[in-house]
Amino acid sequence: MRIILVTGLGGAGRTTVAAATALAEARAGRRVLLVSEDAEGVEDTGGSAGHGDLRVLRPEPAADFRREFLALQARSGTALDLLGAAPFEDAELTELPGSRPFALLRALREAAGGDHELAVVDLPPLPEALALLALPEQLRRYLHRLLPPERQAARALRPMLAQLAGVPMPAQWLYGTTARWEAELAAVQAVVEDPATTVRLVLEPGPAATRALRTARLGLALHRLSLDAVVANRLLPAGSEDPWLAGLTAGQHRHLAELRAGAGDALHELPHLGRAPRGADDLALLAPARTGAAPAPVPEWTVEDRRDEDGVLVWHVPLPGAAKEELSLVRRGDELLLAAGPFRRNLPLPGALRRCTVTGAGLVDGDLRVRFTPDPGLWPRTS
Repeated sequence: MRIILVTGLGGAGRTTVAAATALAEARAGRRVLLVSEDAEGVEDTGGSAGHGDLRVLRPEPAADFRREFLALQARSGTALDLLGAAPFEDAELTELPGSRPFALLRALREAAGGDHELAVVDLPPLPEALALLALPEQLRRYLHRLLPPERQAARALRPMLAQLAGVPMPAQWLYGTTARWEAELAAVQAVVEDPATTVRLVLEPGPAATRALRTARLGLALHRLSLDAVVANRLLPAGSEDPWLAGLTAGQHRHLAELRAGAGDALHELPHLGRAPRGADDLALLAPARTGAAPAPVPEWTVEDRRDEDGVLVWHVPLPGAAKEELSLVRRGDELLLAAGPFRRNLPLPGALRRCTVTGAGLVDGDLRVRFTPDPGLWPRTS
């Protein structure tokens, strides 16, 4: 199954493009699921005439938060009773800040488990979307560091260890809850990292569009996500005799030329309707090109053996859009902490590099090349 994640600059029309994409694919005969809180002009069709088989899943952060909170409260009931705590009821719970991303991640996992052929997911604006897609891997890393799974094997020893250490040891319910979170996060991460999951970027040509494209390419490359298409939205008509409109159009088309240079064949251009889109007929005018049969492959992160240089290993990490002044690299055990512009990620080293020392790094044509030399001793803490 194919999943298209739609994001872009705030106000560029990403929700409209997501809805138009889903509707066009459904009318072309595919079973489609649209995941969006705000999409208008589309509704569940169930294969009705003229609209195809389109289903709509609307994440509900408030209801999702209440459900998860009450489930956690139920699992902790014994401990809460011992403390004399009064449990919360559904009606008195209010959604807390930060619950929206988790509701969207659960909706993404649900979208991957349906019987449809294509899921189109309306994501938040670009910076928030990239942080959201990185969240499952980051949280799993935190869980593994704070509560390593292998320590569960010693649960029979915890009472004795608690007496020897003089401090309470983590209770079994904590490990059980952690295991459940780990399983849920792993499922979402698998969806995000699936080769059939791609990102569609929606931009309105303007001063910020080229910078946003560069930022998006860098962030997506760092998290190994494939860019499906770049949609230049709300293009004004050329040839107007009105000098005010002609000036706006000329400025917009200058920025459009920059997008063409940066996106190449991935660029799709959509017109400005002269009004806010209303209903399925308007959405039909705003559908980008049909989705290809298979997404473009994600570039491999290869390791090259440079035997002519005393067995130096070079790790190639494609980072299009990166600049040398934006890169920072630190070795931490079996990982590299890579900061690239506004993004950072802990990269697990391939097995061949874990017993090597970082001896240099450089950026060549958007390709980060990290040099390693064999090291039978301990790893350096920094490079």
